[in-house]
Amino acid sequence: MSSLPPSVVVSRRGAERVGSGHPWIYRSDVIAADVQPGDLVRVTSERQRPLGWALWSDQSQISLRMVSVDSVDSAAPADSLWGDRLRAAIDYRATLGIDATAYRLVHGEADRLPALIVDRYDDVLVVQTLCQGMDRRLAEIVAGLVEILQPRGVLARNDPKVRRLEGLAETIAVAYGEVPERVEIREGRILHDVDVWHGQKTGLFLDQRENRQVAAGYARGRALDGFSYHGGFALQLASRCSSVLALESSSHAVAGLRAGAARNGITNLDAREANVFDELRELGIAGERFDTIVLDPPAFAKNKASVEGAVAGYKEINLRALKLLNPGGHLITCSCSYNIDEPLFLGVLAAAAADAGVTAAIVEKRLQARDHPVLLNVPETYYLKCIVLRKLA
Repeated sequence: MSSLPPSVVVSRRGAERVGSGHPWIYRSDVIAADVQPGDLVRVTSERQRPLGWALWSDQSQISLRMVSVDSVDSAAPADSLWGDRLRAAIDYRATLGIDATAYRLVHGEADRLPALIVDRYDDVLVVQTLCQGMDRRLAEIVAGLVEILQPRGVLARNDPKVRRLEGLAETIAVAYGEVPERVEIREGRILHDVDVWHGQKTGLFLDQRENRQVAAGYARGRALDGFSYHGGFALQLASRCSSVLALESSSHAVAGLRAGAARNGITNLDAREANVFDELRELGIAGERFDTIVLDPPAFAKNKASVEGAVAGYKEINLRALKLLNPGGHLITCSCSYNIDEPLFLGVLAAAAADAGVTAAIVEKRLQARDHPVLLNVPETYYLKCIVLRKLA
């Protein structure tokens, strides 16, 4: 029986991709592979030059996700690799001074733990393993998290559709301890009742946490929060504004938003079930005006084919928002579509301002929260854009 480790040979283009600092190698750049789904494999060039180690997928177009890059030593990573990287990721979050009891502990490739997501909600952890290799190591990952953090429970929230690309089932199951239906967490001064079993993503949009607090710093007067969902922005704005109108198309989310306002003793928030596009138009016709507006829509461009339509959508809502905004007021506007990059998004905002006959200045450019790091050589990890505009006239 051969003692050689499982290995995959990649093309020159694949080797160059590794050399550029990108951790993904696509199926089209795989020359030879005699390995099993989810294996930790040795990656070499066509000339047998060692490139490092990666997790293998026999289903996804992303066949290899690099775990380590090493062109000299071909020794396999130590058995302690996953535990060491979990601890490093968790230790980093401890340095951030996060004023919340819910935040991301592990952000996939940005923590050198490919396709692994770990979010903390008070004493409950929610884990997602989004590739074959990490899914195969779920039990090991959970054991490491339990050893480091001693949580009440760990929920394997493996229901994202992206798992289909890996040939993996969509499941939700308790992986350790007990996980209640809902968990109360604190974000700054605001309390949220989180459905970790069925809520969007792993329960909350944690990547906007810091942007919500920044938005509150600009907030004043009468505020409008479009696409409010659970009210993450609206609840933060309420203490700084005379009133907040929160618009959300989901009746279930509106009910949760109203409950959240009551939980926090907020009485100046009006949660309205509405199509945001239509309501912005109607507010304009009615001559309504606001001093602070937040737009945080869902991803309009989930693939390249939908970019043109997404651009039109982003332009429309921002044009209408700028018209509704009083001079001197702030628009905090976001895009979570990776396919709409920052230059394109800024171009959309410039076109919206021009068509609205508005002069606006960029006050601040932001991205996702610091517990969701962006890898310098991996543009796919920079997906959330948050632009703060001030209307001059």
